[in-house]
Amino acid sequence: VQLQASGGGLVQAGGSLRLSCAASRSIDPITAMGWYHQAPGKQRELVASISVTGSIVYGNSVKGRFTISRDAAKNTVYLQMNSLKNEDTGVYYCNAEVKTWNIAEADYEYLDVWGPGTLVTVSS
Repeated sequence: VQLQASGGGLVQAGGSLRLSCAASRSIDPITAMGWYHQAPGKQRELVASISVTGSIVYGNSVKGRFTISRDAAKNTVYLQMNSLKNEDTGVYYCNAEVKTWNIAEADYEYLDVWGPGTLVTVSS
């Protein structure tokens, strides 16, 4: 699976941006996709994720401001970011959880696949 993210850029505080992440076709099924945020000098943290069944999880700092959605036919997830704050600045990484068969373990395992990241800069 390869991930292609787009939509980052420069925006003023209080503004909006929409990120997109498209996943390539895969033999192994994708069970969930999401977005992670890495602020300068900080660890990567979950922004939002959505499973193939539609279950959604949001990070505490974005609840009520960001909305994740998906287009299953296009294998694409979107992150609508509203009311952006300075602390939202950073690199946003798209993530896909892929279910694959582990021959050695004779069992399924879940692997994380990461996109290259897209930069979001929120200015005052």
